[in-house]
Amino acid sequence: MNTSIQVGIMSAPEIDFNLHGLYKCSHTPDEASGKQYVAYRDGLVFDTFLEKGFTEMYFYPQNTYSYFELQRVTIGINFHWERTESQNFRGVLKVIVDGDQLTVINIIDPEEYLKSVISSEMSATASSEFLKVHAVISRSWLLAQITKHDKLPGAKPASYTHTDEEWIQWFDREDHDLFDVCADDHCQRYQGITRIVSPAVQEAVEATGGMVLMYDDEICDARFYKCCGGATETFENTWEQQPYPYLVKVSDCRHPQDIDLTDETQVRQWILDPPQAFCNTNDSDILGQVLNNYDQETHHFYRWKVVYTQEELSRLIADQSGIDFGQIIDLIPLQRGVSGRIIRLRIEGSNRTITVGKELLIRRLLSTSHLYSSAFVVDKRLGNDSIPQAFTLHGAGWGHGVGLCQIGAAVMCAEGYTWKQVLEHYYPGSSVGKWQPV
Repeated sequence: MNTSIQVGIMSAPEIDFNLHGLYKCSHTPDEASGKQYVAYRDGLVFDTFLEKGFTEMYFYPQNTYSYFELQRVTIGINFHWERTESQNFRGVLKVIVDGDQLTVINIIDPEEYLKSVISSEMSATASSEFLKVHAVISRSWLLAQITKHDKLPGAKPASYTHTDEEWIQWFDREDHDLFDVCADDHCQRYQGITRIVSPAVQEAVEATGGMVLMYDDEICDARFYKCCGGATETFENTWEQQPYPYLVKVSDCRHPQDIDLTDETQVRQWILDPPQAFCNTNDSDILGQVLNNYDQETHHFYRWKVVYTQEELSRLIADQSGIDFGQIIDLIPLQRGVSGRIIRLRIEGSNRTITVGKELLIRRLLSTSHLYSSAFVVDKRLGNDSIPQAFTLHGAGWGHGVGLCQIGAAVMCAEGYTWKQVLEHYYPGSSVGKWQPV
């Protein structure tokens, strides 16, 4: 890859940052270094030191070791590990107006971007094979999104149907108007050079240079997530009704079972009596390859349990949805995907009943951030008046379940599978090819 990409890092009314090394500025002939501060003012990027406003500002590094430091960057937006931190970036710093605030964009070489992604999505100290796996899928995902954007220019809003009886919505990577991809989990985690702490990362990107997953001469939209729970999901059950032959159900079990996870009886047994899948591991060394420090605050993700009283659940759903359901009486799965993830869930309340989906909307409505996944079964504890006193959700997996299971892939690499074998397992029918820029 020899073209640069633009990554949206953060948005805020005011941005303070540090330039380490010399930078050439677009708005002044002078070189800049050290602390900088800009703010949104009257539709412009206002430089508080020059006391002037500009439509946009660029800061170009003047040497290879220059980098800029951003303060208060939010990561894990809307997830249970959300927090702010300082992050360091190489490449060009661009500041633009976005509505009534400013947006910071990093213009960077795609291969340098990938070094950051595979250090941010997982640990930079992971095994060489696992780093190669992620270099190829992250490169493939990036190029697939840019290709899609070029074919369908303009913003693509989240798709939804919202009536009095049904609320169906899915949240894909909307085509950003102002940059190619964002830096958070919505696209791919990109945290600059902050977490690139191992030469193995550079070696993995260089060893797979330009390599992508291909299917029928097209770059694969290579999705990934933390833990499938034992089976992967299809693309069309999670996002728009566009099936991809390489994003289908894959059993992550060493000895695949003939089980229909769309069936309520079978999925209950599968969740409560879990199989020995690749991602069913408590090995701290392997988990440490996948989970960065904040991810390691999450436990029991292969199988998990959440308990709500009726009052807690009723208040939670009302807060998350903005809808007055009254007291929640029941949660009834109406449709499951091939991995057992619920696609359509009926929420029955004393005031109203609505069917909701797809999987991410369900996860958002049933948690203050996100449930680990929508692969769960519901048990109710009834009182003497047959009114539910508590709801217990027994669940499987962490994430949407489409494509590569990061924990399962790390286990496969630890057991001696090559990076190509891992890709063949999670993206059946795909092949590794060389991307040639036009």
